[in-house]
Amino acid sequence: MAEQKATNVHWHEGEITREQRSELLGQNRGATLWFTGLSGSGKSTIAVAVEKELHRRGVHSYRLDGDNVRLGINKDLGFSAKDRTENIRRIGEVSKLFVDSGTIVLSSFISPFAADRGLVRALHESSDMDFFEIYVDCSLDEAEKRDPKGLYQKARAGLIKNFTGLGDSPYEAPVTPDIHLRTDQQTLEKEVQIILDLLHDRGII
Repeated sequence: MAEQKATNVHWHEGEITREQRSELLGQNRGATLWFTGLSGSGKSTIAVAVEKELHRRGVHSYRLDGDNVRLGINKDLGFSAKDRTENIRRIGEVSKLFVDSGTIVLSSFISPFAADRGLVRALHESSDMDFFEIYVDCSLDEAEKRDPKGLYQKARAGLIKNFTGLGDSPYEAPVTPDIHLRTDQQTLEKEVQIILDLLHDRGII
């Protein structure tokens, strides 16, 4: 948990509720879909497809992607264990803001450490917000074959340090995710439907 450094600060409550914001958007409520998995597992591909289908249905959503975020709000962070933890903490807080606005947020991050993902879940649950961990599972061999950004090749050549899944930078797979997808076995259409079914069953859409 990050230390609170600023003093003499207090939460300022508004007069519009979370429910009222959701009602204005014409949907039930916001939620965070947290996509976690190895680089190349398909996290961003699935998130883009889910966002597209939600938009088609008239459901307001927003996608937070690992690389995109590191080009902006988290541009000051690297890939050390400490920086990875801070990266996820910040995105957890940003995701909460989106949920509070009534938006379904699709957060796609390798997020290799179970403790960091647990912290983000706790942040949501402490504010009575829905958080769904989606494990985008793919074998390391298949992820390396895909290697859409050429990162595994660079990591194997020693050009990238602290690359998740290789060497001394492990990926801690979720034990009890809300959804477990196998992108080396399922179609994209099937994966999207599984996520939509969850949102429907939980009363989000």
